[in-house]
Amino acid sequence: MPLASIPSPSEGVWYLGPIPLRAYAFCIVLGVIVAVWIGERRWRARGGEPGTITDLAVWAVPFGLVGGRLYHVITDWQLYFGPDARNRPIDVLYVWHGGLGIWGAIALGAVGVWIACRRRGISLSAVADACAPGIAVAQAIGRWGNYFNQELFGGPTDLPWGLEIDPGRDGTVAGVSTYHPTFLYECLWNLALAGVLIWIGKRYGLRHGRLFALYVAGYTLGRFWIEGMRVDEAHHILGLRLNQWTSLALFAAALVYFYLTRNKTSEEIVVPAAREAHVDPAHGADQADEHETAAADPAHDAGQADEDEVADPGGPEPSGDAEAREPGADEPKVAGAATSTTVASDPEANPR
Repeated sequence: MPLASIPSPSEGVWYLGPIPLRAYAFCIVLGVIVAVWIGERRWRARGGEPGTITDLAVWAVPFGLVGGRLYHVITDWQLYFGPDARNRPIDVLYVWHGGLGIWGAIALGAVGVWIACRRRGISLSAVADACAPGIAVAQAIGRWGNYFNQELFGGPTDLPWGLEIDPGRDGTVAGVSTYHPTFLYECLWNLALAGVLIWIGKRYGLRHGRLFALYVAGYTLGRFWIEGMRVDEAHHILGLRLNQWTSLALFAAALVYFYLTRNKTSEEIVVPAAREAHVDPAHGADQADEHETAAADPAHDAGQADEDEVADPGGPEPSGDAEAREPGADEPKVAGAATSTTVASDPEANPR
């Protein structure tokens, strides 16, 4: 009998009237919210527009849910189809009962983000780097859904942090009440991974998807040994569970990508070019400047106003009596007017 243990919740669903509130779904939703919040902060810190990650999540979340469920059903099809299936085929649609493969969720979720990035004109690699720590935190939160469902636990243990599991559940052993809390191991691993990614990102400024590659490598490294502790039904190949082989393949692929992009220095698009060069569609920037300059006096431009004042320093225009003066007296004014006309008609002499 262990000295201490972690109790499992007796219920994983609560009811608000006729509406069921499922802990598994709540953990998934909370993880998404936190991931988007972290991603938004990191994206703005890099110079991106506010709201970008939220908009991308509209594409990523439904794609990710479908991908995660498809991966689970494809790799564990015997749970839903065949003469010895424990579940009905219709149960494939009951996502809230558990069963989301992280590999499918990330793969198809990435497709959704890729589509959204192309529509917005920004770099997928830049988005991936900004979101990597948040994804790790989201996985840490989502694993608590397994805790409420009492599923995906490890083998028997008498450690003081052993998880109590109700007898009769898949993977339990007669006479044993506590098991390795693999959900907790993965939660702590992912939180530590998120912290390391944030530190590395600040310390080395990794770009072009290299930080995301480290996330993949770090997650698969932890998932490999945690997966080996689990006792739920799974396909085995050469003594390893299918998800362990998947972890090994993705770990190698992430390291290869990280190495191949080590010298990549091209500019990533964080703000779409169309928005950087945005101007009033009614006129260009130079037209706007001219309009503002001429707005001071709609009858004539500022340059002409100054010349008139120079040509007529005496103030108001002379009255009709002045026309009777001697021709010689008018000559200076005629010369001044000619000078004014010449200056006004010469664009080089009247810069704007």
